[in-house]
Amino acid sequence: MVIKKTSRMSLVEQVAEQIESLISEGHWAVGEKIPPEMVLMEQFDVSRNTLREAIRALVHAGLLETKQGSGTVVKAVNTLGVALERHAKKAAMLETLDVRFALEKQAAKLAAKRFEEVDFTNMHAALKACQQAADIEDRVAFIQADILFHSSIVEASGNRLLCDLYKPLFDVVYDFIEQMIELEKDLLYDHELHVELVRAIEAGNVEAAAAIVDQYFNELRGYVEKVEG
Repeated sequence: MVIKKTSRMSLVEQVAEQIESLISEGHWAVGEKIPPEMVLMEQFDVSRNTLREAIRALVHAGLLETKQGSGTVVKAVNTLGVALERHAKKAAMLETLDVRFALEKQAAKLAAKRFEEVDFTNMHAALKACQQAADIEDRVAFIQADILFHSSIVEASGNRLLCDLYKPLFDVVYDFIEQMIELEKDLLYDHELHVELVRAIEAGNVEAAAAIVDQYFNELRGYVEKVEG
């Protein structure tokens, strides 16, 4: 493996370009850890900050992935592969959105119709958990709480068949939210919209509940469609 010494001009770009070339040429395979910082600093003849900036740029591009405690690994061979993967994720997420929208909108309308019979304890608990997780940027806790929140609305519909149809989506919904966070680098959580939905259901306002679900899923679809690649 031959690594060229960089010039003193645009060091970050040069290092990033060389690392990308080494990956595309097969020096490091997908899933393989790249050498430690000290080794790469010496080979590229650059400072730690320059190397880290170059690696950060490649992580953002999707070629590398930094895992705490296990170093930096190769995630994709080239940017084309990253683009295709993102396109596939977008297509899958849009299909998931269509199914979730159909089920959750109907569930919200049914829940609002029978609001006097609904126990809102789980809904409020999940809502609080979502906000707490979002405040401290705990992604795992947020995803779990968000699923619990939407599931509680489906349960409140009182329609057992609808609940049975929604339960198998749990893993799909988890993957969906996880992918959205990965692509957008944000929790994408609209607390007020979630609160408004609960209030509409508690008030028995079917039209408002349906409209809020419309708005929520339109925003999600917008996030998915705007993702580059």
